[in-house]
Amino acid sequence: MTLYARFTAHLDQILDALIAEGTLPGDLNRRAVTVEPPRDASHGDLATNAAMVLAKPAGTNPRALAESIASRLEALPEVASVSVAGPGFINMTLTDATWREELQAIHAAGDGYGRSDAGAGVTVNVEYVSANPTGPMHMGHCRGAVVGDALCSLLEHVGHDVVREYYVNDAGGQVDVLARSAHIRYREALGEDVGAIPEGLYPGDYLVPVGQALAAEYGDRYAAATDGEWLALFRTRAVAAMLELIRADLALLGIHHDVFASEAELQAAGKPEAAEAWLRERDLVYDGVLEAPKGETPEDWEPVELPLFRSTRFGDDQDRPIRKSNGAWTYFGADLAYHFQKAQGADQLIDIWGADHAGTVKRIVAAVQALTEGRTRFDVKLVQMVRLLRAGEPVKMSKRSGNFVTLADVVREVGKDVVRFTMLTRKADAQMDFDFAKVVEASKDNPVFYVQYAHARVHSLRRRAAEAGIEVATGTPDLSRLDTVELGLVKRMAQFPRMVESAAHAREPHRVAFYLYDLAAEFHAAWNAGNDDPSRRYVIAGDVTLTQSRLYLADAIGQIIRSGLAIMGVEAVEEMK
Repeated sequence: MTLYARFTAHLDQILDALIAEGTLPGDLNRRAVTVEPPRDASHGDLATNAAMVLAKPAGTNPRALAESIASRLEALPEVASVSVAGPGFINMTLTDATWREELQAIHAAGDGYGRSDAGAGVTVNVEYVSANPTGPMHMGHCRGAVVGDALCSLLEHVGHDVVREYYVNDAGGQVDVLARSAHIRYREALGEDVGAIPEGLYPGDYLVPVGQALAAEYGDRYAAATDGEWLALFRTRAVAAMLELIRADLALLGIHHDVFASEAELQAAGKPEAAEAWLRERDLVYDGVLEAPKGETPEDWEPVELPLFRSTRFGDDQDRPIRKSNGAWTYFGADLAYHFQKAQGADQLIDIWGADHAGTVKRIVAAVQALTEGRTRFDVKLVQMVRLLRAGEPVKMSKRSGNFVTLADVVREVGKDVVRFTMLTRKADAQMDFDFAKVVEASKDNPVFYVQYAHARVHSLRRRAAEAGIEVATGTPDLSRLDTVELGLVKRMAQFPRMVESAAHAREPHRVAFYLYDLAAEFHAAWNAGNDDPSRRYVIAGDVTLTQSRLYLADAIGQIIRSGLAIMGVEAVEEMK
């Protein structure tokens, strides 16, 4: 049990005792009670809001309750002192021995330190990327891909079973455009001078191999045929080819999905009809007429009766049509059925969407709430676009014009790990610039370099120790040689398991990157102190026991960095090149 988990358990036992003696009622909700580092490190090592949270529902004074809890905490052998601040915040300072024991616990757990079973037995379906299958991946897709994949790893780290899913939008008009674009490349492969690609079609060269493959297989059979003869075939072949491209591009980032769910297959299987019937049985879909558009009503607008989902019952602004006037499914109607399908195989759902879809979040949240009768946790994480800079100028990305920077180009130029780490250096819903020069810069301002450099420094210590004639301790060295500064690094490391669980619960993988940067900063500061004061160096030729203790500390730091980077899908480097 890690330190924060252990003190949470201590606090639970104290609250149980207070309930048993009648100081607190037995039906208190403790979900909001926390054990965490105080905002101001001068206040101690741990803080709890237990008295502040529980006093009001318990009908007691928060300060008095805090004093009662504090006296019991102070009796714990791990605790050096306890203080009550303000109206009832409880701050604890732990003994140095407790932190040395936690350092040993980090070594004993190895890469298991930070893993937990908090999510055991709960399957989470994470749908991410889901780019239209009309071309290779570009940098507009990259951020959502990395955020989604890192979130999957984070959820697995805390014990969840995770399904990585990609929704293939292969039933819309864009795949007909793709098929027509492929047909032009097919005719071109047969020797026809097709000239410029017509406006509205996909002009990218990535469709040339598709046309060549079709020409090799079918000859000129469809060169002059009507589109009714070849459209479905070319659509199927082109989509399959694009998915192969997409899989290969994602593999460059180390991303592999478990499921590729086809919208066309979903509709062919009658899933939207099944979802509509289910909702109608519960009076959640009805036939009605939408209100006229707000503002000036278009001349061609006519009131039309449509099947409407009662999304206003679940917090949406208006009820939403699930079919168009021609009977075809709206995008929302098909999406509703898709989420119904996903919910049947998972306990929780997460969608990673581009920020341009923000306007549709309310309605799909309402739909999932209705379809799962409120049993399924559902989160939609919005990801802002990345502004790609080259020589200080934004690079425009347009799949239709064929002028875009592919994900593969960027990965080949700066490397998978640089791309993945950089995409997690800001909250997903915050704007981001990706500057080719800055992401490979060897400076403190580049988090990728700064964290990797910390790990490389840790790795170098064994070589430095060997050069000084010092062997690494085979067991636990004399940790009493570690001082307050060094134990401060243990305190930072001890936050790793708690950070991982809170990041998983909040669905925020960027917290891992932020944590690693802070840990690296503290380690670099301790290392650099040795430049001015030789006694602060990690390897001291004349002091074997101190060197061994510091190597033991550094090895633990290296382990935490490796574990964090692994969640992010980044490999830890052993030397900087």
